[in-house]
Amino acid sequence: MAANDEADQNVSLAGRGGTFMNDAVRRTVLPRSAVALGIVCPMANEGDEAARFCRAVLAQCAGFRRVTFFAVFDSVNRDSSLDQMRELERTEPRLRVVWAPENRCVVDAYLRGYKEALDAGSDWILEIDAGFSHQPMDIPQFFEAMEKGLDCVFGSRFIGRFEKSSIKRRFISWGGTRLANLLLGTHQTDMTSGFELFSRKTLLTVIGRGIQSRAHFFQTEIKTYCRNLKFEEVPITYRAASPRLGLFAVKDAFRQLWRLFQLRLKEQM
Repeated sequence: MAANDEADQNVSLAGRGGTFMNDAVRRTVLPRSAVALGIVCPMANEGDEAARFCRAVLAQCAGFRRVTFFAVFDSVNRDSSLDQMRELERTEPRLRVVWAPENRCVVDAYLRGYKEALDAGSDWILEIDAGFSHQPMDIPQFFEAMEKGLDCVFGSRFIGRFEKSSIKRRFISWGGTRLANLLLGTHQTDMTSGFELFSRKTLLTVIGRGIQSRAHFFQTEIKTYCRNLKFEEVPITYRAASPRLGLFAVKDAFRQLWRLFQLRLKEQM
């Protein structure tokens, strides 16, 4: 049985109560030279930075059996970013541009990227935000951690640093992390960051649970499903003004937080 087929079959062992797959299977460690890496990166209105960011990320991903950068675009994009990336795709075999006009929210963009990476047979899936808000130079530490046999690796701004983000947004992220840890039984320093690396088995299991969040809280939802797995946090530098939190995102966050808390009380998570 192929490694990816075995991983996919093991997803069936993860029930709604959150029981994961057999430890002996989960702890299989692949050398980097045997790993197919998928990079999931939703993009929109990146200007001339799109291609430069893609090249910078790929430059940090040496030594893998295969590397594929999945740039996910949808109808939110209004500038020439999509055309520029399609032009780069002609000469960069590691780039795959994904056009997904059916997306209705940011979560759909990430889920489409996950699907593309999994369908392509990726063993590890790196999630990163475009526009240099996440720094490509921080990427190698994710790989070094995963090579220890981890299930996932999460970037943390609170053991790293923020740049250009307002004190208000830092406080919201800090407060949200503390509240999630209290109610959901998680133990992370940054529950809202979107810079992370998953093994194939882990991501399949997370998606199998079903992502119900429709806004930025989905990052917290994913981390909650991973709370009993073997993971590490690594320091990252976040260089961007954090996106504005609309009323819908706030309502979605509290609704999903309450849902997950209820599942925890019922021991169904």
